[in-house]
Amino acid sequence: MGANSLAAVVVLAAGGGTRMKSNKLPKVLHEVCGRSLVGHAVSAAGELTPGQLVVVVGHQREQVEEHLAAHYPGVRPVVQEEQNGTGHAVRTALEALAADGVTLDGTVIVTAGDSPLLTGDTLRRLAKSHEAQQNGVTVLTAVVPEPFGYGRILRDEDGTVAAIVEERDATDTQRAIAEINSGVFAFDAKLLTEALAELTTDNSQGEEYLTDTLEILRKAGHRVGAVVAEDHRDILGINDRVQLAQARRLLNDRLLEQAMRAGVTVVDPATTWVDVQVTYEPDAVVLPNTQLQGTTHLGEGCEVGPNSTLKDTLVGAGARVSNTTADRAEIGELAATGPYAYLRPGAKLARKAKVGTYVEVKNSELGEGAKVPHLSYIGDATIGEGTNVGAASVTVNYDGVNKHRTVIGAHCRTGSDNMFIAPVTVGDGAYTGAGSVISTDVPPGALGVNRAQQRNIEGWVERKRPGTVSAQAAKAAVDGAGDGAGEA
Repeated sequence: MGANSLAAVVVLAAGGGTRMKSNKLPKVLHEVCGRSLVGHAVSAAGELTPGQLVVVVGHQREQVEEHLAAHYPGVRPVVQEEQNGTGHAVRTALEALAADGVTLDGTVIVTAGDSPLLTGDTLRRLAKSHEAQQNGVTVLTAVVPEPFGYGRILRDEDGTVAAIVEERDATDTQRAIAEINSGVFAFDAKLLTEALAELTTDNSQGEEYLTDTLEILRKAGHRVGAVVAEDHRDILGINDRVQLAQARRLLNDRLLEQAMRAGVTVVDPATTWVDVQVTYEPDAVVLPNTQLQGTTHLGEGCEVGPNSTLKDTLVGAGARVSNTTADRAEIGELAATGPYAYLRPGAKLARKAKVGTYVEVKNSELGEGAKVPHLSYIGDATIGEGTNVGAASVTVNYDGVNKHRTVIGAHCRTGSDNMFIAPVTVGDGAYTGAGSVISTDVPPGALGVNRAQQRNIEGWVERKRPGTVSAQAAKAAVDGAGDGAGEA
């Protein structure tokens, strides 16, 4: 395929998708492995760097257009005001390009916006075969184990496509054919424009069918070829949520296989789910019941899981992430989190830092070797290197209107059950006493203590809670102490 031979890819994404049973979300915006259906189609097409990449939109087009603008700004949306068939959709796209002065010369691929398993490699094979054989049109086909319901490919003796016959129109012999039409085509741009002009609506649906162009071009003496997809599942289209789940499982399996062949250990693929943008380095280990979402990256030799969900999170080399939920966090080299840790956006753990059991961190940095081991909330804070934050500590960062920052210096030791009332700074090497409410700055090397002096009220339980088991236990202890006082 020449460098500029792919003139355009047209993605058909205007349909309503009524079988999805969704009142709010267009079919093509449902997600599979972290990417919308139409996003998968656009990404696969984009691998071929076509001159024009057009998405035909219609049903709930505002949402689809907003999605494309946000995630695929180089794509040209074209509105099909009335869904009058696939042929009409392609003609609408070509007319919109022509109105902008775009002249297509070369190959035009037409693909579907609801086929998330279709790869750029498959589209590239289709385009190369189309151009090598100088076909007027080339259809992508697949040999499937169960062809019921699909249009069958009828071939001549020389291998060219004679016709596509639909299930309802096929003879028993034709229904036995396992090669089916995918709905994906490569056309010569000029011939496509001419064939679209000849389409009619003389059919049961009253629509312009793109498949009718094959017969038009064949009768005009142009070769109609076919390329068989190497994996028949590539062409799987999504019409309902059952098929959506099936596609998600298939794509997830593909992604995990790629990761494992690249040197990642996935202990239990059946309970591991990944998105398409997740990346890995060799010797990473993924334990069961783990979800890796968005742009999460696993560094060399790290271990994630079990029971962890990471979204847009960077995990450094050699880190250990157990039973952790993380969203837009950074976990440094040899750092450790969990079990039962929650890292919210802006959480950044430096090398060898630790966030332990039932600890939540938000918009905070932990320096190298810093530890928050137990039962704490660290929000809007900076924790210096080598510092240990005692159990049950809270950075009290919100005054009801504004967020304030807590700074705890390097190599500090803060006591258990501390409240740090921000804005407040604890200097390097300082200590704080257990149970303290730290509301003013603690100088470097000082001990900060802020708690009431304990006093004991003797006999209170027996007087105020008479007859309780506590009172009985207290009386027995006192009497026992008295009995032993006079013994030699």
